[in-house]
Amino acid sequence: MISTLRRGLLVMLAVFPLVSHAAAAPSAHDLVQDTTNRMLADLAANKEKYKQDPQDFYTALDNIVGPVVDAEGISKSIMTVKYSRKATPAQMKTFEENFKKGLFQFYGNALLEYNNQGITVDPAKDESGDRTSVGMTVKGSSGAIYPVSYTLEKINGEWKLRNVIINGINIGKLFRDQFADAMQRNGNDLDKTINGWAGEVAKAKEATDNKPGQSAQ
Repeated sequence: MISTLRRGLLVMLAVFPLVSHAAAAPSAHDLVQDTTNRMLADLAANKEKYKQDPQDFYTALDNIVGPVVDAEGISKSIMTVKYSRKATPAQMKTFEENFKKGLFQFYGNALLEYNNQGITVDPAKDESGDRTSVGMTVKGSSGAIYPVSYTLEKINGEWKLRNVIINGINIGKLFRDQFADAMQRNGNDLDKTINGWAGEVAKAKEATDNKPGQSAQ
């Protein structure tokens, strides 16, 4: 059984590799559409190798997905101004890296379970501004359809991922709440919370997996 959250997050990881050498920055819609096909093709070609060496897969995800994620912006959003303004540049950088590692570690294996049941990217929306969304539907193994909505912002002329909503679950808000809770439990020790973030991601995923109605049969 693969939970809705896990299925949605595996799609988030599948969708966003960045072709850094492209001559012109793609539209947000084209980035999602083109790189979905590219990542799934890579996964199909290397799945057995990745199953044997998950760390190799996490590294591949970091190399492919990392550049298109606005890790700095997302990290500040998760911390909120309350905590990010107290963080040193070194602490922020560590949290950015731990944020990405947490996602790759805990949801990379879910991506390996994906068997190409079906992904459809919605038609393009207005991208004239610096912020847009790209919708997608993911078909589960049981035939159920799960909506996914990505929020992207244009940074230095390129679209970057800022948030994702999976079947009604706002991942940005989920992680913000988890960070605030961890800070309270850790006595406002920022280093302790940052260094333990991978465990916090696991707790957030487990809590959401256990919510009634959130599991994909």
